Amino acid sequence: MSTDVLRGPATAAPIAPAVPAVDMACAHCGLTVPEGLIDTGAERQFCCTGCHTAFVLLHEHGLDSYYGFADRREAPVRASGRSYEEFDHPAFAQLYVQRTPPGLSRTELYLEGVHCASCVWLVERIPLLQSGVVRAELDIRRALAVIEWDADAVPLSAIARALDTLGYPPHPFRGVARDAMRRREDRAMLVRIGVAGAIAINVMLAALALYAGEVNGMETSFTDFFRWVSFAVTVPAFIWPGRVFFTGAWASLRTKSLHMDLPIAIALAAGLVRGAINTVTGTGPIYFDGLAVLIFALLVGRFLQQRGQRMAADAAELLHAIAPSTARILEQDTVREIPAEAVLPGMMLDVRAGDTFAADGVIVRGRSSVNAALLTGESRPTAVDVGATVFAGTLNIEAPLQVHVEQAGETSRIAKLLRQVEESARRRAPIVQLANRMAGAFTAIVLVAAVATFAVKSQRNAPHALDDAIALLIVTCPCALALATPLAITVAVGRAAGNGILVKGGDALELLATPGTLVLDKTGTITEGRTALREWVGPAWVQPLVLALEEGSSHPLADGFRRAWPALPVPEVTDATHVAGGGLEGTIDGRRVRVGSPRFVAESVTAVDPAVREALDAMDRTLTPVHVALDGVLVAAAGLGDRIRDDAAASLDALRARGWRTIMLSGDAPEVVAAVGRTLGFAPDDAIGAASPEAKLAFVERRKEAGTVVMVGDGVNDAAAIAAASVGIGVHGGAEACLATADIYLTRPGLSALMELTEGAQRSLRVIRRNIGFSIGYNLIGAGLAVAGLLTPLIAAVLMPLSSITVVLGSWYGHTFARRPAPGART
Repeated sequence: MSTDVLRGPATAAPIAPAVPAVDMACAHCGLTVPEGLIDTGAERQFCCTGCHTAFVLLHEHGLDSYYGFADRREAPVRASGRSYEEFDHPAFAQLYVQRTPPGLSRTELYLEGVHCASCVWLVERIPLLQSGVVRAELDIRRALAVIEWDADAVPLSAIARALDTLGYPPHPFRGVARDAMRRREDRAMLVRIGVAGAIAINVMLAALALYAGEVNGMETSFTDFFRWVSFAVTVPAFIWPGRVFFTGAWASLRTKSLHMDLPIAIALAAGLVRGAINTVTGTGPIYFDGLAVLIFALLVGRFLQQRGQRMAADAAELLHAIAPSTARILEQDTVREIPAEAVLPGMMLDVRAGDTFAADGVIVRGRSSVNAALLTGESRPTAVDVGATVFAGTLNIEAPLQVHVEQAGETSRIAKLLRQVEESARRRAPIVQLANRMAGAFTAIVLVAAVATFAVKSQRNAPHALDDAIALLIVTCPCALALATPLAITVAVGRAAGNGILVKGGDALELLATPGTLVLDKTGTITEGRTALREWVGPAWVQPLVLALEEGSSHPLADGFRRAWPALPVPEVTDATHVAGGGLEGTIDGRRVRVGSPRFVAESVTAVDPAVREALDAMDRTLTPVHVALDGVLVAAAGLGDRIRDDAAASLDALRARGWRTIMLSGDAPEVVAAVGRTLGFAPDDAIGAASPEAKLAFVERRKEAGTVVMVGDGVNDAAAIAAASVGIGVHGGAEACLATADIYLTRPGLSALMELTEGAQRSLRVIRRNIGFSIGYNLIGAGLAVAGLLTPLIAAVLMPLSSITVVLGSWYGHTFARRPAPGART
């Protein structure tokens, strides 16, 4: 790096406008140069070493025109100085690097600091800055860079350092393959729907002309013209958009399992063939308008179904929402930050107070307390010391820790738990298989009836044998039967959503209509899920002293004090100290105050106030005790715990009265669970504590063998059990993994929505049964009329949508979930 480049000699061509010293502006990014970095002897000033390095790199590689974008730059270059060695690790390559046919490597990186066109210009010229890079493209909207390079010529870490040097620290882009696949699928399906819709509209226009001609008279030449136009426009709908049904029908034949696509494909093919014959001969009806509209409607329904089926697949990606995106690792007394995906066994994590653990490991230095409620359901923080095991996704509360990594990424406990969630969701497949078997039986009956009708009438030389068989296939098209359940469910789900109950699937409503076993988590479900002051013993003038010490603490107990006394004045504290796992100590108005655990406070106590001594024996042992000492005298004590929801007792009693057996299954301490169980009327054996996520999953699976099991919870520790249950319900404020795997989500706090849910499910099931009964009755009557020769294909094509309309009206006006009055509305 020459000094001529840095100082800009008079003979050199100008690279960027020289900045007068009085302006103190960076020659690269244009921002103000800090006073400590001003070089009075230099012609150009730089606000940081990153800008200095980037300036030189651009000059040396002939990229001077970068400064043509100077008026659009808004942020300075900030190089992190990371080595990015983890980008060269085989585990990283397996997750994020693809091999392309020419023998190159390809990856997608998220870049920090991308904000304008100059960023795109500069990133896409990385091949000029770094040998071995073949291509670089940047999507500015998502800050997503696509890099292709020769791995034999340059490691990915060198490319990452080059990007970092220019002010764009890179990170692996998560979920790339899944998102790309989904985009391709959605795009292809939407194009099919659009083409099918356009064809249907044009065919309907031609059909209107034909129908008008039948009423008012039309010359034969015009009639033939519109018939041929209808045929020519409909054929492309079969060739491309409608091909999916024929593909499904062929697959069902190859696998020897009858599928709903089979009668649809046969009806479509028979209608097309018969319509084509009638078009050529100029006699008989054509069915192209009905066929085109049917293809469009079926494609729309299939698209909506595919969107709903993705919920289970999303559960596997929730690890990234629970675990942190980055981690601080310690290497030879130097701390550097890396992506959480790059954490490997054997590394040393530096975890500050308030940080989430990025991997499973053992504490090798430090003492603190850990909030593991997200993973275990334990509402009280747990003290940890050297040798204790901590898990990814849990929160370090009090003090810095150093953790030796033992399991990371997909091998961590949280990742294994989420895999159990996905596996449990897949085990619901038998329900789907049962529905397919029922659909297969219906399909077989329709096909046999159509073939028998055609065969018998052909032997009798009936003139309309084929028309009667086609009419049978059309009039018994499973549209009404297929719509009977989803339409009723759609309406019920919409009305439930208006009541704050989000239902993801109709099978959940069906199962909830019959009472079974209701398993409830405690923390955050039956209780409010946050620490609250439940008992206080001592004078009121001590409370501001407690607030003064707890003011800056992030501990949940401190938050409980702050919410209990929000309006109290807070005096000034001097000489404040914090003891991890113990408590706080400081001087207030010349008096020494100590607040914390009984053991911690007892170390300084020389006397106990008589009133406090007497009250301590009567305090609830299930609460977390906090003692307060003033100048060596124990003057107050508090009991903090998780408050039971106001509507819990009434809701649980109502559910029991309707036949539900209620069980409380919690990861909290057994004595705490037992106390809550006694308060809410649970049988002693039905209030179970100290249940790990794995134990909850096993419990639900055992109970499921005896009947319907409904699991209600709010944490990641409940997610596997929720996925394995007959019906999983996530409650207000729950963790994302829990809510995504649940069949139903209650957006309103409290348990009263559970009662509304079970009542609405019973009413919804009655509507579904009524719709199915009508659909079956319609198909039987229509099939009888078609076999008797009383229905033409044209009349069958008219009756088919009428049956669907009837189901729609029956679903819409069916009484499922009662509408709740809007806030402020008159009753």
